[in-house]
Amino acid sequence: MSRALLVIDIQESFRQRDSWELISDPDVAGKAATLVEHARAGGDHVIWVLHTEPGTGNVFDPELGHVRLQPGLDPEPGEPVLTKTSHNAFTTTNLQQLLTERGVREVVVSGIRTEQCCETTARLASDLGYRVTFVIDATATNPIEHPEAPAGRSNAEIMADPRTLQVPDVLARTEYALAGRFATVVRVADVVGEAVTV
Repeated sequence: MSRALLVIDIQESFRQRDSWELISDPDVAGKAATLVEHARAGGDHVIWVLHTEPGTGNVFDPELGHVRLQPGLDPEPGEPVLTKTSHNAFTTTNLQQLLTERGVREVVVSGIRTEQCCETTARLASDLGYRVTFVIDATATNPIEHPEAPAGRSNAEIMADPRTLQVPDVLARTEYALAGRFATVVRVADVVGEAVTV
């Protein structure tokens, strides 16, 4: 079965936000790089995805220069680098066409943010008929504020709010939602050790 590693939104944009100091894993690029090396060694495809919001003036606006991969992540010739404007990696890109052309039937998901672009991509991939492996410790996320929390709070205020959903809870919810339904949820060590469960 042909397989593709998706590296989703591990981009400089996130490091430009104040919330980066609360990121669950500042070395998510390093974890993804391990998966990339393993995928290349095994003859798997590697597809890079970047999130962009043209004309917004925020860190995802390509005009600001932050819509680029984080240091340590370097596409090789022939590895597609897609830009998306939706949460999932399919809707606003030609990802499905690329996977079809390459005969891919399994995707391995890594990136930022765990419960947002990564989980959404995994769910849609599953619905499209792909076998999905979700490498949860090669994804990263932030604490999530309560929907009724006021905008513009400092990181300290966000963390002090008992209604904030903390990172371990975000990761657990994603794992519970995906495992056995949309994806096989694994760790980097499982992938590089080829001990992925079915």
